[in-house]
Amino acid sequence: MGILSFIKDAGEKLFGTAAAPAQAAQADPAAPVDVDALNKIAGDAIANYINVQGLNATNLQVAYDGASHTVTVSGEAPDQATKEKILVAAGNVHNVEKVDDQLTVTNPAPEAQFHTVVSGDNLWKIAEKYYGSGAKNDVIFQANTPMLKSPDKIYPGQVLVIPAQ
Repeated sequence: MGILSFIKDAGEKLFGTAAAPAQAAQADPAAPVDVDALNKIAGDAIANYINVQGLNATNLQVAYDGASHTVTVSGEAPDQATKEKILVAAGNVHNVEKVDDQLTVTNPAPEAQFHTVVSGDNLWKIAEKYYGSGAKNDVIFQANTPMLKSPDKIYPGQVLVIPAQ
């Protein structure tokens, strides 16, 4: 458990930006902006994205705080790999800077490392860095599916799960 950091301007675009409420307020300055409702919409969008990826946890709860760009994820994951995929799926979302990990695990295992992709990275280079062999790039790809659809489709700012050896 803890806080994971992500690049706020990278990731899946699941919901509007902070500019949307400001624009709405300019359109009708007297109309109040319901921040709680906007946070709920964003949290629900992230929870839906996690579910669409086929990642399940018992009593999964996802809450978004737009002021701090933080997602809090709680519930019980069946295993460590699923927990890590849920955290990465929640964090690799545009306008998310931190994920507060409140998940527990039914069957604990060694925790993975996380790698933030930089320009010029590919899975081969990342595997060489962590495992000493680029040929182990499929281990990283498998740890990040279904979020990764292709080993060639990574982008700067994306956070990847790097399983323990």
